[in-house]
Amino acid sequence: MLQLCFGTVYAWSFFQTLLVRQLGWTFTETAWAFSIAIFSLGVSAAWAGQVLPRVGPRKLALAGSTLFCLGYLIAGVALQMNNVPLFCLGYGVIGGIGIGMGYVTPVATVAKWFPDKKGLATGIVVMGFGVGALLLSKGLAPVLVVQTAGDLPLVFFGLGAVFAVILIPASLLMSNPPPVPALAGGSAAGGAPGSAEPESVGDYLKTGQFLLLWIVFFFNIAAGISIISFQSELLQEVWSLANPSLEPAVLAGYGATLIAVSSLFNGVGRLFWGLLSDRIGRVNVFRILLSTQMVVFGVLMTETNPWVFSVLVCYVLLCFGGGFATMPPFILDTFGARRMSAVYGAVLTAWAAAGIAGPMYVGYLKDTYPDRAVMYCFLIGILMLGGGYLFSYLLNDERIRLKKPTMESTLRDFGIAAPRAGSAGLQAGVAPR
Repeated sequence: MLQLCFGTVYAWSFFQTLLVRQLGWTFTETAWAFSIAIFSLGVSAAWAGQVLPRVGPRKLALAGSTLFCLGYLIAGVALQMNNVPLFCLGYGVIGGIGIGMGYVTPVATVAKWFPDKKGLATGIVVMGFGVGALLLSKGLAPVLVVQTAGDLPLVFFGLGAVFAVILIPASLLMSNPPPVPALAGGSAAGGAPGSAEPESVGDYLKTGQFLLLWIVFFFNIAAGISIISFQSELLQEVWSLANPSLEPAVLAGYGATLIAVSSLFNGVGRLFWGLLSDRIGRVNVFRILLSTQMVVFGVLMTETNPWVFSVLVCYVLLCFGGGFATMPPFILDTFGARRMSAVYGAVLTAWAAAGIAGPMYVGYLKDTYPDRAVMYCFLIGILMLGGGYLFSYLLNDERIRLKKPTMESTLRDFGIAAPRAGSAGLQAGVAPR
């Protein structure tokens, strides 16, 4: 439920078209609002990953939910005043921070509950974030638009209230699994989240493997999010070329439908690719995601059939979601369970950077080169995907250890308390499984 509500941010292009037509905002201005939201999301997720082991999932989810709903209320006030900076502050900064704090919490928590099914478990959870756009574009937003007679401030006020009713109770139900008992009479304190580690997380963030993960993740997100931010507008342009007689209301309906359907692919991709990564490996999945999207982007450059265009966009969203499903188990495999939340939060800064790069270059192209923006958009996407594909050949999914592994460090990686010296198991020479 948390991920479903937070994932409504991916339906931004539903509002983007309305803001341009009703308030006269430029595409660049509307792109700023979405980019700031994604940037704030990524930065706050990095911070949330660091503090999650200390404060626990319930408090962090509750704080994120509160900020997310507050962001919508402030955005509603900004729309009444026709104030772009205030809108970016409410929807972008405050709402984005709330999403980041809320997003990382269930992902890191579910990995602790199901350590033997990491790809599947995290894939199911992040699937909710992917299909959130469906909830907004074909559910909440159209209903509120009709009920308020198109009054955008009231629409945003209503969304803030609805999300509060859903998110606050869901946040109060978040919890970590019970601690794993100590082996052979050992103390459970050794497996507690606050126990000392042989190396700091910062040491792992300086490794080449983390940098490569960040780069590959950035390129996959930047290419996909550039499509997400303007998919409704892009499809409406393609339909206009195919059938110039279509009314704006009909075109808007087609755009909303694409948001809804593509969000399903975004969600299913998180489940499908996460499960597939358990079978064929995380690195292989990333290579498939990046290489196949390069081909799809190449076709999209010149595609004028709106149905084919929509199918290809849905595949891009399928791969976009796959990156988010594959990354959490990738980090679990290479950095260990105890460092998962901190490292995962740090790698989500790639999401923040991509949130600025992707939507902004598309917004600039649409304002500057309205007739050639679509072609340029996909050409740049091919270049980004190609860069990610090349860097993927430097990745590996082997466990990173900065020091020689010991029994205690290995147990800590799996969140298991190490037995105390002199315990019955050690004295008898019994090795833990």
